[in-house]
Amino acid sequence: MTFFTLANQAQNPGLLGNPFVMIFLMIVMFYFLLIRPQKKQRQEQEARIAALSKGDKVTTIGGMHAIVHHISKETVTLKISEGVFVPYNKSAIATVDKGNKLTESASEDDQKES
Repeated sequence: MTFFTLANQAQNPGLLGNPFVMIFLMIVMFYFLLIRPQKKQRQEQEARIAALSKGDKVTTIGGMHAIVHHISKETVTLKISEGVFVPYNKSAIATVDKGNKLTESASEDDQKES
């Protein structure tokens, strides 16, 4: 009797034994584990770049820490040190630190005090 039961189960593998169901479940898993979080992260990054303003501290994808000096449509001019300004594409900005926003006059005052 056990042999006949095993033979019957082999012929009817059930819902999860169907290869199309397994492929569909794999696609759903990839969507929720890979595609959706990456899309959300990309949208957050685009929002941070769109909200850039003069005086924000930023880090580029190359690891350069700087302060935003000027913003144009596609580029951002970063102030790396006193008198050193470097243009970057907006897509090269990795992180934006809004909490430590500096104005140029405040940074100049800090340097005069030192």
